[in-house]
Amino acid sequence: MTAEKTSREKKRWSRLNRLALALVFVLALLGGCLGVLETGAQTAGIQTQSSSTQSPQTQSAQTQSAPDVPDAPSAVQPPSEAPAPPPPARPPEEKKPAPVERNPWTNQPVNKTETEPGSEPAEETSAPPPMPPVKTVTPGTSNKPGSNPQDQLYTLVVHSNFVQVPVTVKFKDGRPVDGLLSTDFAVYENGVKQKLTFFSADPFALSVAIVLDLGMPDAAVQEVNQTFSALVGAFAPYDDVALYTYSSTVSQVSDFTGAKQKLVALLNQMKSVRGSNNGVPVTSGPMQSGPIINGIPVGQPTQPVNTPPKEAHVLNDAILQAALDLRKRDRTRRKIIFVISDGREYGSKASYSDVLRVLLSNEIQVRAVAVSSAALPLYDRLERLRLPKQGYDNILPKYTYATGAGQPYAKLTRNTIEDAYADAMSEARNQYTLGYTPAPPKTLTRSAKREIEVRVDHPGLTIEAKDGYYPAPAAR
Repeated sequence: MTAEKTSREKKRWSRLNRLALALVFVLALLGGCLGVLETGAQTAGIQTQSSSTQSPQTQSAQTQSAPDVPDAPSAVQPPSEAPAPPPPARPPEEKKPAPVERNPWTNQPVNKTETEPGSEPAEETSAPPPMPPVKTVTPGTSNKPGSNPQDQLYTLVVHSNFVQVPVTVKFKDGRPVDGLLSTDFAVYENGVKQKLTFFSADPFALSVAIVLDLGMPDAAVQEVNQTFSALVGAFAPYDDVALYTYSSTVSQVSDFTGAKQKLVALLNQMKSVRGSNNGVPVTSGPMQSGPIINGIPVGQPTQPVNTPPKEAHVLNDAILQAALDLRKRDRTRRKIIFVISDGREYGSKASYSDVLRVLLSNEIQVRAVAVSSAALPLYDRLERLRLPKQGYDNILPKYTYATGAGQPYAKLTRNTIEDAYADAMSEARNQYTLGYTPAPPKTLTRSAKREIEVRVDHPGLTIEAKDGYYPAPAAR
C-alpha cells in the first residue's frame, strides 16, 4: 500500500511539474508577445495599459520615458470627458467707409481700381493734374493794370437745352405744303446757321387749354355757345383738354382730361352762361350830383363830366394761368392755348412781355379764333392807333405771330367758327418739327432772348414759326 501510494504521488508531482513547465512556457510566450506589442505601441505613439500584465513600476517608467505620448484607449479605463464647446464667434465689426477723394479742380470723386483684401492697391491709370502755383496778394494791393481776375478762374461751359421749332409752310393762297424734307429747311439762331439733329413730319398728340371770353357782348357769347359740338369734334381721342374762362377774373372750369364725354358735359353747362349787357352806362341821375339852380350846379362853376369806368378784360392773366398749367404736361405733346375771344385786354396784372417769356420758355403756342368786333374787316389796322396805358382792343395777333401760329382766324358766323376749330387743331397737329442743339454764338449779346429765323429753299411760300425762345437757366 505504501509503495502504490508513493508511486501515485510521484506521478502526481510529475504531472504538476509538467503543468508548471507548460505554464512557464506559456507565460514566457505571453511575455514575448507583450514585449513585441509594447515596442510596436511605442513606435506608433500608443501606450498600452493593462494592470494584469504590468506593474506600477513599469507603468511609471514608461510614463517617464514617453511623457508626450497620450494614453491609448482601453476597455478597462472609463471614456474620456467630452471636449468643451468652442467660444462663440464675435460679430464682424462694421467698417466705416473711407473718405472719398475728390479732384481739386472739378470737385468730382476720383475713381480707383478695386483691390482684394490683403493685396496691394493697384496703381492709378492717370495721375491727377498738377496744382497751379498759388499766388498770395498782399492786402490792399490790386491786380496789374489790364489783367482780368476772371481769367484765372475755372470756366464751366454749359450748352442750352435741345430746341424744338414747329413750322407751318403754306402757299400764298393758304393751302399747306406737304412732302418737304429736312434738306429743304435752314434754321438760324441770332444769325448763326444751326445743324438740324431732328426732323419729323408726323402728327403730334396735343395738350390744349381752351380759354373762353365771357366778357364779350351777350350776342357773341351765345353764338359761340352754339358751336361747342364742333369744338369737341376737333380733338382726337388721345388729346387732353382743359377749360378756362375769363372776364374781369380768371376761372379754371376743368383740369386736363382725355375723356370727351366729360368735356361735352362741361361745355353743355357753359351754354347757359350769359355775356355782358351792351346797354348805355348810367352816368347821371337825381342822386348823382348836388343841387342845381337854373341848370348850374350850386358851388361848382361848370358842369362836371362823368366818364363811365372801363371794364376789365384780363386776357393776359388768363393766358398766363393756362401756360403755367401747360408747362407741367409731357414734353412729347404739343402744347396749345386755344383762345376764343374778341382780343380785348385791359386790367391784367401780368404784362404782355412777361406772358410771352413764359410761352417761349416752355414751347407753348397760342392759337385763336377772333370773334365779335375782332372779326370785322380792317379792325386790326385800328389797333395800331392804340393810346398808351389804354389796353389793347385786340392783342391776339401779337401772341399768335410771336409763338408761331400765324394770323388768328377771324370769323363772324357760326359755320365759319366751326370750320376754324377743325383747321386750327389740324394745323397744330401736323406741323413740321425741327430740332437742334444750339451752337455757340459768334458774338455775345446782352439780350436773354434767342432770335430764330426759319428759311425754306423754295420761293413763294409762307413760313410760320416762333420768332425766338428763352433758354432754360443752367442747373447749379
